[in-house]
Amino acid sequence: MTIHFSVPYRTAWGQRLAVCGAGPALGNWHAAAAFALDYDDVAGCWSGDLAAPAPAGELAYKYVLLDGDAPTWEAGPNRTQAYDAARAPRLHLADYWRTPARPENELLTAAFTQALFRRPAGAPGAPKAKAQAAAPAAGDTEFRLLAPRVAPHLGLCVLGSDPALGAWDNRTCLVLSDADYPTWAGRVQLQNPGEDCLYKYAVWDAAAGHALDMEGGENRVVPASADADAARVFSDEDYRYASAWRGAGVALPVFALRSESGLGVGEFADLKLLTDWAVATGLQLVQVLPINDTVATHTWVDSYPYAAISVYALHPQFVHLEGIAKLKDKKAAAELARLKQELNARDFVDYEPVMAAKWKFLRLLYKQEKKAFLADAGYRQFLTEQSSWLIPYAVFSALRDRFGTADFTQWPADFRAPHALAALTAETAADYDDYGLFFFLQFHLDKQLRAAVAYARSKGVVLKGDLPIGIYRHSVEAWTQPELFHLDQQAGAPPDDFSTTGQNWRFPTYNWPRMAEDGYAWWQQRLGHLARYFDALRVDHILGFFRIWEMPAHSVEGLLGHFSPALPLHRHEIEQRLGWFDHGRLCEPYIRWHVLEAIFGKEAQGVFEEYLDDAGHGTYRFKAGLGTQRELEAHVVEKLKVKSEELRAGADPLTLDASLAELTDYFAWLLPGLYQLVSEVLLVPAATADFYHPRITLNKTWSFRELDGDEARRRLYDGIYVDFFFHRHEEFWRQQGLTKLPAVRYATNLLICGEDLGMVPAAVPGVLRQLGILGLHIQRMPATPGLEFSHPNDAPYLSVVTTSSHDMSTLRGWWQENRVATQRYFETLLGHWREVAPYYCEPWVVREIVAQHLHSPAMWAIFPLQDLLGIDGHLRRPNPADEQINVPGNPHHFWKYRLHLPLEELVDAVGFNEPLRALVEGSGRG
Repeated sequence: MTIHFSVPYRTAWGQRLAVCGAGPALGNWHAAAAFALDYDDVAGCWSGDLAAPAPAGELAYKYVLLDGDAPTWEAGPNRTQAYDAARAPRLHLADYWRTPARPENELLTAAFTQALFRRPAGAPGAPKAKAQAAAPAAGDTEFRLLAPRVAPHLGLCVLGSDPALGAWDNRTCLVLSDADYPTWAGRVQLQNPGEDCLYKYAVWDAAAGHALDMEGGENRVVPASADADAARVFSDEDYRYASAWRGAGVALPVFALRSESGLGVGEFADLKLLTDWAVATGLQLVQVLPINDTVATHTWVDSYPYAAISVYALHPQFVHLEGIAKLKDKKAAAELARLKQELNARDFVDYEPVMAAKWKFLRLLYKQEKKAFLADAGYRQFLTEQSSWLIPYAVFSALRDRFGTADFTQWPADFRAPHALAALTAETAADYDDYGLFFFLQFHLDKQLRAAVAYARSKGVVLKGDLPIGIYRHSVEAWTQPELFHLDQQAGAPPDDFSTTGQNWRFPTYNWPRMAEDGYAWWQQRLGHLARYFDALRVDHILGFFRIWEMPAHSVEGLLGHFSPALPLHRHEIEQRLGWFDHGRLCEPYIRWHVLEAIFGKEAQGVFEEYLDDAGHGTYRFKAGLGTQRELEAHVVEKLKVKSEELRAGADPLTLDASLAELTDYFAWLLPGLYQLVSEVLLVPAATADFYHPRITLNKTWSFRELDGDEARRRLYDGIYVDFFFHRHEEFWRQQGLTKLPAVRYATNLLICGEDLGMVPAAVPGVLRQLGILGLHIQRMPATPGLEFSHPNDAPYLSVVTTSSHDMSTLRGWWQENRVATQRYFETLLGHWREVAPYYCEPWVVREIVAQHLHSPAMWAIFPLQDLLGIDGHLRRPNPADEQINVPGNPHHFWKYRLHLPLEELVDAVGFNEPLRALVEGSGRG
């Protein structure tokens, strides 16, 4: 049997197209051994005849472009084709090359195939009951189209000039099957095979019994054929829609959800109510913050959702207790009812009492349900499937509670490294319940979240999760796989408008070379687990896959960090470009008396006496043991403790609180000034001797301003600094992204959206486009340098536009921060030229801003719920300052934001929901 391949594709000189797939004839998926095609220059088509490896079988293959040493595979799933020589001795496959970087490819991700355009069992319009042979027969013409964008209640069909295709009659066309959705297929014997057959695809409405909304563009053609023994399969390219698909969504952390059935915090079950509200308002996506377990200290500090103790385990706060079972103890049930009423009435998530209540009743439920739980077949399957992370997590959590800390370096020596975990958690062990509680907890969390996911998908709503860039240094992963991380380093972000000294997240950085040894299996497993719950994913700080801001362990702020990986400067290169090199002047803190006075004012003398030594010639240096920010932090914390104890011992009880507050305020003022002195350097030493990184924002230092001569400053800033941060690394970082990001992008079928804000390397947008990863566009944080505000109309299709994020003030809060900027925005972006902007962000202003974003060409417009509520003067919070979720510049921020309205009330708010739905639908989204 002969199989003929043909693909229209124009290649550049030296490029070749081949078919690669399963079996020796197709190279066993090795591009170098693929079946080579020949090029017809006139037709612009690659083709070739392959002798079938057996009389009957199935081919699995893809096209690959060979160009030097780097093969390029076409996009989309593997192609499959059944053949049978007894049915047709010749098979002609007319395919199209699926371009990897096309925006339409993202419609093949889970967000669309599993949620938005899912095909429920028994969907109308698909002739599933009509059986057809796997392999086509002689004279068959088969039509195939990879088309995810079809509403669940509709189907696809083929209309054409041949009578077998209805002769353009929209009632007697060929209805396609969605059995292999998102591929649609149908087979027919043309009545006039010796003539060209013109055809098009159209949407099929089974209920109405006719086709509708036929695709645009020119007619497609089945060429005339005189070969009666051949079967032909046309795998066509794209349904030709008039416009690109665009959607809208809402963003809110799970913990911020409020419902009448909650316990003072949002729970996974509440996602069903948020889904109902999304459906009522025409929104197609619900986005949440990270949902992993962050319980490290059993205090409010654990409210920070980006410091998970496990990248797999779910947070206990999200469990719905009644969803596990009803408490049989009437006294306990009454107490739970009382606490629900008490905690639910609070305007914020009161983390510690909420978690105390969750733990108390979880333990009661575990004890009550233990026997049935251990016998549950669903739990047994869960344990088998998830044991690789679940057992280490349960042990880690139990040991955390046993030893009073998540810092495993402080545990007894026998437990500082994991060993014999399966034996430790055996059900026959005397202390099994210490671990069993966590098995019980995670089983029910998983069950409740998956129920919410299934509900959202059934309603055509995408659930979008959040992948933190870092891991917590006192986490299960750091305990079990320390070789994958640089535990002696810290990750963060360089200075920006939100934090002028940078951010120090205190997470370890990744050991990328070690991760590469097994093909980034750790990332693939992590993404695979997230795909259990989500159809789309926000990758937090996706720039970290290109380079991360890394700080040594002795840093508190981010100014003394550097990008990693990077290409630091050798001292000889600095000397050549600057004209001189003086380690003391460039690399040691620049401390002079007038600098002390400028920073500390009248306290300068006291600071000098306690923290500094005279180094001669008008210069100062830190005393021994106080030269780093961590040493200063520890010194000040200890001093505050001593001073506080002295106050308590001798102060007047009536003034004690005020005196303690004054003392605390003083040291809170002093410490940043001391940190600033440590950061008064121009170069930061690299790990390798004689190599250096320019200090970020060095032009804002006293040391830079007081360099001798304008020429020295120009050479250091323009010649070294600008080149280092904006030119030197572009190709280097591009290759880093192209090496690491595919492990995330192709590990699952999730729609990937990258949070690419901040100091963005020029190569990033191109790499994200190449990999089909959506970027993020926030109007107040334009990617173009020197631009104050971006316009949503300028966002590319593969992107998400939003009005604000959890890391910034909401629209209403921002409106009041800078009246001058607000006025410029009002005139230039909203078009109210020479009008005075309202003092407050009135509902009509919010509506204009939301509408502007909805009309963007971006694939998604996703809004914080607070900004959407800003449209309604009755529903929104009175004080916009209460709407902000996080303050990035504050490392001790309490993540306690909670929606002020019960979701039940929001779902019923017709007066708000209907106008919002009209706004969404009027923008053409959905």
